[in-house]
Amino acid sequence: MRTARGALSAEEREAAAAEIDGPGTEEKDWRTARLPDRLPHLDLPEGPVVVVAAHPDDEVLGFGGTMAALVGAGISVHTICLTDGEASHGDGDGDAAARDTLAALRRRELAAALDELGPLHAPLHTGIPDTALDRHEDVATAAIAGLLSETGARLCLAPWDGDLHSDHEAAGRAARRACRATGTTLWSFPVWMWHWARPDDPRVPWRRAGVLPLTPVALGRKKAALARFTSQLEARGPGVPPVLPPEELAHHIRTFETVIR
Repeated sequence: MRTARGALSAEEREAAAAEIDGPGTEEKDWRTARLPDRLPHLDLPEGPVVVVAAHPDDEVLGFGGTMAALVGAGISVHTICLTDGEASHGDGDGDAAARDTLAALRRRELAAALDELGPLHAPLHTGIPDTALDRHEDVATAAIAGLLSETGARLCLAPWDGDLHSDHEAAGRAARRACRATGTTLWSFPVWMWHWARPDDPRVPWRRAGVLPLTPVALGRKKAALARFTSQLEARGPGVPPVLPPEELAHHIRTFETVIR
């Protein structure tokens, strides 16, 4: 059972990990589903816009093309990254120095990626521990609410709170609470959903989904931004695959992006 703060039980964590570590749905199956023909097309939102990430790269994977389009249209886009993703390569056998080194690398990668999308504001980092975001949701909520108020944001984008990754779900819940407190509209973007779900999957609220078509320029900027996350694209060690192998990355370089409203 989830606690009042949304923490996951050990059983829920194991079930979610099994879904994410499974073989996954191939991108050809999603192409066959023809989502842009089945889901409503959304107009480019008005700003300012705040984009929330649980880890460096979530914002680009889920919404990077639209971020590039927004910046190109002169709309102010702000980002907040709740953890530094220092656990993406395992715990480093408890090596705190290795985790700190990876955290610093991922911050640099994010800065370079955002530069590829356009002249964006520097991201706000909260430094919440990676893989423990569900135990720090109050801190995350306060940080998101503060940025929404400071920027006068009209729209907030955050990871979908049904994504099965505990950090993504916690980020989504924190964003929802922050948006309620500030009167800001919330849209959510899936990340791992494309891996574990299938077209017409009943666990996905398709009736609330919509697509944002990407121009070739916006998609090109997104691809360039994703290429900056080398720590996630390269093998993590001998015999250890990357976090984002080509078959996973394929879900995120489509000619459109999907949000849940």
